[in-house]
Amino acid sequence: MTTATPATSTINFTRGVPAIESFPIEQVIDASRAILSTQGAAMLQYGPSLGFQPLREWLAEWQRVNVDRVLTGNGSLQLIEFLCLHLLKAGDVVFTESPTYDRTLTLLRRHGANVVGIPVEADGPDVEALEGALANQVPKFFYTIPDFQNPAGVTCSGAKRRRIVELATRYGFLIVEDAPYRLLRYRGREEPTLYELAPERTLHMSSFTKLIAPGVRTGFMIGEPSLIAKLAKVAEDTYISPGFVAQGITYEWCRRGLLLPQIEHLIQLYAPRLDACLAGLDKYLPEVVATRPEGGFFISVTLPDGVLTTTVRAQAASRALNLADGLAFFPQGGGERFLRLPFCALSPAEIDEGIRRLAECVRAAK
Repeated sequence: MTTATPATSTINFTRGVPAIESFPIEQVIDASRAILSTQGAAMLQYGPSLGFQPLREWLAEWQRVNVDRVLTGNGSLQLIEFLCLHLLKAGDVVFTESPTYDRTLTLLRRHGANVVGIPVEADGPDVEALEGALANQVPKFFYTIPDFQNPAGVTCSGAKRRRIVELATRYGFLIVEDAPYRLLRYRGREEPTLYELAPERTLHMSSFTKLIAPGVRTGFMIGEPSLIAKLAKVAEDTYISPGFVAQGITYEWCRRGLLLPQIEHLIQLYAPRLDACLAGLDKYLPEVVATRPEGGFFISVTLPDGVLTTTVRAQAASRALNLADGLAFFPQGGGERFLRLPFCALSPAEIDEGIRRLAECVRAAK
């Protein structure tokens, strides 16, 4: 039986965080005890900047690559920071999707990059726009989130993935593939990764943040060995070594075969929340244009003509509804009518009530 959400309760459509009920707490406790008992000294000492070797070996087997292609870190965002430190100087050009993950934009701007946004369509980046941008300048890399994109929620089609690889080969740029949501597919058919299509041209990144919990702070990057070695040197010069305790716990948890059952648990938990979000938009806000993802953490909506995100957010503040700043996801401006709706940390009842309030805000903003 679904419990209604009180009209006075605050509802957060802001950060894309996992549901706390998704955390495998008892499994993590058991894994922690076991790994500290058997390899505690190795985990508590400084170690190689490439990461905890048993975890790297497990990742290499899982991803079907040689271990010299695997770098681990304290979350995938820190690995992007290492890439920026290694590759970028002020004024260098980087392409991203538009919209894209706002924290990556923050890092790129911190390093003085000239960020060029490639518009996102319902089936991934606008490859004609990408080719047009390449005719003017070739980036150091193209940062893309091809599966259940943050913030738009869209997935890049197989045809577009192959076009992106063709363009990367022709123009000689690096693809940075960020894939933290890829395994969270609730229905439909997956596409090949960009790394599978072009392993020598792609850095593939993911993390266990959405699969175990953000607190494990374990991300990984897979790429060409010489580049991985250079990034490991940047990592060593930055923090000597990553958090081996967290990596050891992650390794022990994965070694026990708990990843696939956890993914099934997450699908059963999150798929009804995606459905509730889509149903709420159909019911309360048929006038918006919404993405309809088959997985991940996010749906995005484009507000009707004349209705601005800033006005809707102002209306939401008086209705105990928190919304993210849609403008923050666009590298070169835009997003005046854009909203991102993360749904995984909310119950179906909270989602329904939140979208009902959002509809009030949209109509008040007209």
